[in-house]
Amino acid sequence: MSASSLAPSYAAVLRTRYACRTFGAALLGRLSYGMVSLSLVLAIKEATNSYAVAGTVMALFGLTSVFLSPTRAGLVDRYGPRRVLLPMAAAYALLLTGLAFATSWPGTSGILLGVLAVPAGACTPPLGPVMRTLWSGLVPDRLLLQRAYSLDTVAEELLFVTGPLLVGMLVRVAAPWAGLAVSAALVLTGSLALISSPAVRGWVGRQKAPAGSAPSEGLVDGVESAPLRRRLLQGGPGLRQAIAVSVAVGMCLGAFDLLVIAFADEQKEPEAVAWVLAALSGGSAIGGLVYGAVPWRASSRLRLAVVAAALGLTLAATGLSPHPYVLIAWAALGGLFVAPAITTAYLIADECASPATRTTAGAWVNTAFNAGSAGATAATGLAVGRLPLPVCFALAAAPVVLSAATALHRSRGPAPNTAALLELEGGRTPDAERQASVVG
Repeated sequence: MSASSLAPSYAAVLRTRYACRTFGAALLGRLSYGMVSLSLVLAIKEATNSYAVAGTVMALFGLTSVFLSPTRAGLVDRYGPRRVLLPMAAAYALLLTGLAFATSWPGTSGILLGVLAVPAGACTPPLGPVMRTLWSGLVPDRLLLQRAYSLDTVAEELLFVTGPLLVGMLVRVAAPWAGLAVSAALVLTGSLALISSPAVRGWVGRQKAPAGSAPSEGLVDGVESAPLRRRLLQGGPGLRQAIAVSVAVGMCLGAFDLLVIAFADEQKEPEAVAWVLAALSGGSAIGGLVYGAVPWRASSRLRLAVVAAALGLTLAATGLSPHPYVLIAWAALGGLFVAPAITTAYLIADECASPATRTTAGAWVNTAFNAGSAGATAATGLAVGRLPLPVCFALAAAPVVLSAATALHRSRGPAPNTAALLELEGGRTPDAERQASVVG
């Protein structure tokens, strides 16, 4: 059944040919990412009896995974998922298995664990960006694609809630290193199932993109040179907006997690932390599903600015909560805008990318979010205790509000001509640039 013949609904998304099989495989592999962080910390702490070593190794793993994400996605764009995901998944699973084996022995060297963690992070398969690119091919209708992206975002968030719970259940019956072994099995199985899906056969990569396909705003098919790629990234307002807002949303949510702990500690109710974060996730799931079901008339860039502003202002108000129950309510309200903001950022990245660069564009949005979250967590740790908590909440929300205001202003202006940018850079017409990229 073709996607274009279906009424826009979540059921229609899942009834699309090969959608359930492909989406299920991607979710199975991505469940590994919901489990691996906590499993790694627990296993290293158990093996070395040192939180410092656990934190350092986890940081090395996370940094290499986050900042090399666009590079890995670029390889998928260039060579296709069947040629790239399998070796990546195999290497990642092998290195996680090595970490599981190393942490099963007490007194393991922290240097050895770091040596294994860095390449493991570098080889993390970009299953999320790949799945979002596949959605663009499975459901080319924009309304249906909006629902697919919303469903994908909500499901991914639920995986990161479910993953730690599964690790908690696993460590009750097995050693912490078993979580790493399970994570390795999940990512390898999911990746193999994904690349075996018929949906992957229609993948349009940089080497196989049709010479007559028109580039979209922000990224261009067949861009090879790094200077040109940087200029296009700076000159494409859509992708630039998506990345900037994603960084800000990541900063806000990364800081929020730590501020909730500080608030609960100040109120002498540590059990409230789980309820606040659950309310945030629950609100995000509801907001994402509702948002995806609405046939919006406003542009994606305008919607991103509005939902980001709503998210920032709502979470800023949580700092004024007099009681944990009030904080829970504000967190649930703020959560309504989390998944819509992330979904819209991915939609904009898809709109800005040609078929041969969609995975890389989505990976940039994902990298921006994760980098913002990590950086804000460190900065917030320095601010807590030095500034009043309401001020900390306001500061955490400020980047989102500012990025939304800037994006709202720029969304009203005309978009720069990407084709003209190509001509200025290379002295060739866009058609000549595309043909050269296909030949090369």
